[in-house]
Amino acid sequence: MAPPKYLTGDKAAINEFIDKFDTFLFDCDGVLWSGDHVFDGVPETILMLKARGKRTVFVTNNSTKSRQEYLKKLAGLQIPCELEDVFGSSYSAAVYISRILKLPPGKNKVFAIGEAGIEAELTAEGIPCIGGPDEKFRRDITPEDFAGLADGTLLDPEVGVVLCGLDYHINYLKLSTALHYLRRGAVFLATNVDSTLPMHHSFFMGAGSCSIPLQYASNQTPLALGKPSQAMMDAVEGKFQLDRAKTCMIGDRLNTDIKFGVEGNLGGTLHVLSGVHQKEDWEKEDAVAVPAYYADKLSDLKIIA
Repeated sequence: MAPPKYLTGDKAAINEFIDKFDTFLFDCDGVLWSGDHVFDGVPETILMLKARGKRTVFVTNNSTKSRQEYLKKLAGLQIPCELEDVFGSSYSAAVYISRILKLPPGKNKVFAIGEAGIEAELTAEGIPCIGGPDEKFRRDITPEDFAGLADGTLLDPEVGVVLCGLDYHINYLKLSTALHYLRRGAVFLATNVDSTLPMHHSFFMGAGSCSIPLQYASNQTPLALGKPSQAMMDAVEGKFQLDRAKTCMIGDRLNTDIKFGVEGNLGGTLHVLSGVHQKEDWEKEDAVAVPAYYADKLSDLKIIA
């Protein structure tokens, strides 16, 4: 395998790279921005790619926001985008539940661990949801809760799925409620299993860190519907009718973004060094994935403009 090609500062290589692809899939956190800080030159880079006739799609594992919320954030950061160009892990999970997962009659509700983005995307797909941002679950567990969960009187008999995403209000009550739904046969899904979330030039707990206690307690592993899940890749391909050979995944994480592109047999993967993983991570013998290209930051691509 050839080592990753370094693009920063190489105009000829950048031109050749851009010409090779019709579609670019972008991770967001760590590639376009960190928290609410957009990286320098990102809007201009996206505009340049669009001007060269490229399709730009934003594929994010952050489940806390709906597509509408992501569109608002992208617009606020001056990044050109349409609603149809956003594909998040909450949307991926909602599509999977509504169109692929065959739930038995009377078991079509979802108990969600996560923020408003999960609830919004489930609702948009016509999936009834409990939990999520509901204030009733944002509190300490009580003796009555222990008793009601144990005997099932506090459980909704129509719940057939437990969906776990990033939850800024994760607590013992939510995890215990989810555990008892799983013990009664609910399907265990995760929007994504990222261990950390890049924010404000640092790292915080990711969705995977929220689901780990539930995995440990239930002895079950959820089906993850964000990167690097190929269920997500199939959904992206179906929605955008893209040619995988002419598509490149751009990201900052080897275990999600780059692995997503490699296992999806995309024509290329570009790793940017502005987020989670660095060059030494793919140079290890046991590297989870190795990109085809790398650059210091996304805006290095606009050097040719």
